[in-house]
Amino acid sequence: MENKGVLVGSIIFVFASFVLMIGLLVYESYKSKQMKQLAQSIKTEARASAASATAQDFSMYKTKMGDEGREMVQIPEGPFTMGSQDGDPDEMPEHQVFLKGFFIDRKEVTQEEYLRFAKMTKRQTPRIEVFEDDQSKLLQPEFAAMSVSWDEAAAYCKWAGKRLPTEAEWEKAGRGEGKRKYPWGDKFVTNAANVDGSEDGYKYLAPPGSFEGGRSPYGLYDMTGNVAEWVADSYDEGYYKKSPYRDPKGPESGDLKVVRGGSWRETEHNARLSKRFAAKHWRTDITIGIRCASSLDGADGDPSS
Repeated sequence: MENKGVLVGSIIFVFASFVLMIGLLVYESYKSKQMKQLAQSIKTEARASAASATAQDFSMYKTKMGDEGREMVQIPEGPFTMGSQDGDPDEMPEHQVFLKGFFIDRKEVTQEEYLRFAKMTKRQTPRIEVFEDDQSKLLQPEFAAMSVSWDEAAAYCKWAGKRLPTEAEWEKAGRGEGKRKYPWGDKFVTNAANVDGSEDGYKYLAPPGSFEGGRSPYGLYDMTGNVAEWVADSYDEGYYKKSPYRDPKGPESGDLKVVRGGSWRETEHNARLSKRFAAKHWRTDITIGIRCASSLDGADGDPSS
């Protein structure tokens, strides 16, 4: 009889343990589901924070169509803060610059647009020298133009009745009159720009204008990421220490030219608006493209006009 009681007790203990184990598994499953929902909620909220920038109204800024049919935005005359006190040495000192008004392309030049220019002027089409993946993943008509030298970029802009923007014009168009690090503000937002990695939805290039939440204060797209962009200036590491207050044009000459805006291969730090890059004028790279500018008076043969 005593053995029977022990057997019954053992059975009850095993059954209770089984029920408890099932209960724990159900609880852990529920807890895991809740954590996933929380993570998704955080991710959704982050996306919404960048998407909220789409509500901005840029209609107060005048626009015009360039000779090649691309939309440009007028950047108003006035001062802005150029450079950074907490960036690289060539970004210092942070200083005030006053610029005349000018126009600049709302979006980067696409491959289709550049190929039209190359065909009409009988120029060689861009070639990809080094790329670790299938080249067709970069070569798409709607993607940003790339693998063009400074000379080719300047020629494209001249053909379009425009010119390359100066370094100061480029930076003002990206950051406005304040000291923001990125076109949308001081903190990096993952889905506001095409930088290194695929978290933003693009492993490599993207069609210009894909990031509505990353527009600059004047409504320009892709001033951070996608392709970096040639500007008119020659490069001098210490130029900011001696640059003029009004309409700086960079050193008079130099084999190195300035590249701005970071690219799809850059980190968040290197995609800041004040970040400066330098490259030989003949260099072609799958990370460097084109955005053109024009003077209000139409004298665009020379950025100093």
